[in-house]
Amino acid sequence: MLVAGHAGAAEVAGAGEVIDARIETSMTEAGLVGVGAAVIVDRRMVWSKGYGFADRQRGVAFTPDTAMNIASITKTVTGVAMMQAVQAGKLSLDEDINAYLPFKVVHPQFPDARITLRQLATHTSGINDRWAVYERLYHWGGDAPEALGDFLRGYLVQGGKDYATDNFVPHRPGTHRAYSNIGAGLVGYIVERAMGERFDAYTQRTILSPLKMTRSHWFLSQRPADERATLYVAQGGFAVPIRNYGLATYPDGGLRTSVADLSRFFIAVLGDGSLDGARILSPASIAELRRFQYTPGHTPDNVVPEEKNSGLFWATKFDTAYVGHGGSDPGVHTAMLANPAGDVAIVLFVNTSVDDRDGKVYGQLFDALWQHALTFKRSKK
Repeated sequence: MLVAGHAGAAEVAGAGEVIDARIETSMTEAGLVGVGAAVIVDRRMVWSKGYGFADRQRGVAFTPDTAMNIASITKTVTGVAMMQAVQAGKLSLDEDINAYLPFKVVHPQFPDARITLRQLATHTSGINDRWAVYERLYHWGGDAPEALGDFLRGYLVQGGKDYATDNFVPHRPGTHRAYSNIGAGLVGYIVERAMGERFDAYTQRTILSPLKMTRSHWFLSQRPADERATLYVAQGGFAVPIRNYGLATYPDGGLRTSVADLSRFFIAVLGDGSLDGARILSPASIAELRRFQYTPGHTPDNVVPEEKNSGLFWATKFDTAYVGHGGSDPGVHTAMLANPAGDVAIVLFVNTSVDDRDGKVYGQLFDALWQHALTFKRSKK
């Protein structure tokens, strides 16, 4: 897909050859199997393309419609679902979350401190991802058998099978930033409880379906295997396939979608919360979702706002030059980033994870795509 104004058509055509060469060279050097990307300018997708393979063995091409899991970009969908529940009057960002839970969550070192949705969505709740437990939440070859609520109860409630004081960082809730996947899973569970509908079904009904994200789904069992990309792990330029997997805390990183679908979501969030007549949030709720929450009077003790800030599951990258979210998991690298004004944005999917030696390839792809996006922006002037 390619869209450009008449005056900029020649520049855009030349840029197309450049971006193809840069992406294909990076893929070859690092052993990437498949790449998909889109450019969004002024809330319109103006370019999208796929490279390489969704499944190398079967010769299936990677396209903008290829579905794969997107890792932590999932949290932005969870953030929208949370704000829908707030907008409906079912939740408050600053209420103690225990008002919404069937079990009690207390920071063991600060039992008098409330934990709130705002803290969870800005990674300042004090909940920690203890790796010895979190790695077990990946279920290889199928959907995770453990229910979201059962895991959270066992991890966060004293006496639970996975409970330990190390499940919390040694800082008062609201005062320290510690990225927490499990905290994001807890938000999904709270939305589920507040709205009276399982989180996957609720978000399908209120976000994915209205935005016509037709290839998007949460669980492996919801689509045939041949409708998803195969995931690969590369080392030294040699990529091997791995099994797809499910997550017990799926609201933190379990969404499977395509470049085309996610671009529709991103356009809605970059705008006023609507797309093609479908509204997922009010303009006021979108503004609060995207508003920088770290301010001079309210900044975590380990954060410099000029270097990093946070919306509600909406983060800055590269010293606040970009906003959105990224994702990384076995066989997965994704990015959904815009400039602060929201008028230039890219979506990037890679179905191959690489070792540290080749990790720079992701930055190379991003930089190439960003320059490509700026070409489209210039062509409209």
